[in-house]
Amino acid sequence: MANLSYSSAGRYDELLTKCQATIGHVFSDRSLLQLALTHASGASHRLASNERLEFLGDAILGEVVCETLYRLFPEADEGELTKIKSVVVSRQTCAKVSIEGGLQEFLILGKGMAANPDVPPSVLANVFEAILAAIYLDGGKDVAAAFVARYIGPEIEVAVASETGENYKSQLQQLAQRDYATTPGYELLDVKGPDHSKCFKIRAQVAKSSFQPAWGRNKKQAEQRAACNALCELKGEPPPFQAD
Repeated sequence: MANLSYSSAGRYDELLTKCQATIGHVFSDRSLLQLALTHASGASHRLASNERLEFLGDAILGEVVCETLYRLFPEADEGELTKIKSVVVSRQTCAKVSIEGGLQEFLILGKGMAANPDVPPSVLANVFEAILAAIYLDGGKDVAAAFVARYIGPEIEVAVASETGENYKSQLQQLAQRDYATTPGYELLDVKGPDHSKCFKIRAQVAKSSFQPAWGRNKKQAEQRAACNALCELKGEPPPFQAD
């Protein structure tokens, strides 16, 4: 979290450069990113904060997620799509991906709020949506959609698994406890990619047996896929997720 005065040009440049590397987009208009990161408490007036960008980002997020769900799940009806969307675009999810993506490090806050190590979830959710809007204005819809896919894509998979009951980690745990009197373990084997787009390779283990690892865009997704591979192998079926 940053507490910077508007005269701190050098410190702003450093903050914005690091943020761009994290989110994977270099801005043509860096003032958009600075605006997206500025909470009302750190702004000289309300229009110099990220509130207007957050308003736009909320709408963009909804549109991109709706189109993504429509294309990914052609057999799902309107009610099913709505349930998944409500989870994926929730304030809780936006705050979560902000934390996982390290976005809180770049928030520009007022002195009072910057002194508190616990940033409110609403502020974390707002900065994600504001950055999305800034990327949309700077780079266009396709670039914004790629940003959503990177941060929200894994959350769609988790939400769908929860909605359909396909929580593979939970299923593997039940099987391991029932048949082997043990709890599954998950081993991180490899990490690839730049900071803004890392992929994780994880292998599930039950008792003394290890199963085909799987890649995921975050550790949670990789663990779910590794658990799915393990379940399939234990049933004598080919694992669906490739190791390389």
